[in-house]
Amino acid sequence: QVQLVESGGGLVQAGGSLRLSCAASGRTFSSNVMGWFRQAPGKERKFVAAIPWSGGNPYYADFVKERFTFSRDNAKNTVYLQMNSLKPEDTAVYYCAAGALRSGSSVYNPAEYDYWGQGTQVTVSS
Repeated sequence: QVQLVESGGGLVQAGGSLRLSCAASGRTFSSNVMGWFRQAPGKERKFVAAIPWSGGNPYYADFVKERFTFSRDNAKNTVYLQMNSLKPEDTAVYYCAAGALRSGSSVYNPAEYDYWGQGTQVTVSS
């Protein structure tokens, strides 16, 4: 089992910034990719970003490129999502996820992830 605990959500004005954190514990070695997804009320969960634990560049959804940065601290088993230039349409519950993706798996597909955090609310006011 892998436990994921998110923090850092809140209310911010448009154009502002927030940094989300996700601390992983338990059998973290069983996962090789960490992801962030978000879900707005009445909408399906959507990919935001992903990063491999072992190295390599992050993946981003087109709608967050140049605004969000996904980073990792392997020593702390923690990943971070720095969100800048926030827009009202970024309002959602943000979920951290961990998965053991294999060759052919897609980091963009939430079904590929085995463990999920409880979510943290991000609200961007206009």
